[in-house]
Amino acid sequence: MSDESALVTINIDKSRVLIICRDEIKKLLNDIDNEYIFWDTRELKKRTCMSWNTIQDTFFFDARFLKHKVGGKWYYPVKETRNFLEQWLSEQP
Repeated sequence: MSDESALVTINIDKSRVLIICRDEIKKLLNDIDNEYIFWDTRELKKRTCMSWNTIQDTFFFDARFLKHKVGGKWYYPVKETRNFLEQWLSEQP
């Protein structure tokens, strides 16, 4: 048996691998987001990378921003909040 017959050549389409990786990452992120039905204020601050004061000064009182106060705590429906935040951000100068 010669050394040449033991060689294997693998060709990888890097752009295809990148597309597959992006798709899988999107699926994983969707799975993570689907674990939550709503966020509390701590999670909202984490997801927006904003302080509570900044949130209140920028979008908290926007009529389009859905929120529910239960007892003394605010809750925000995940899907609607994400959609609102994406729209709100695109409107910023």
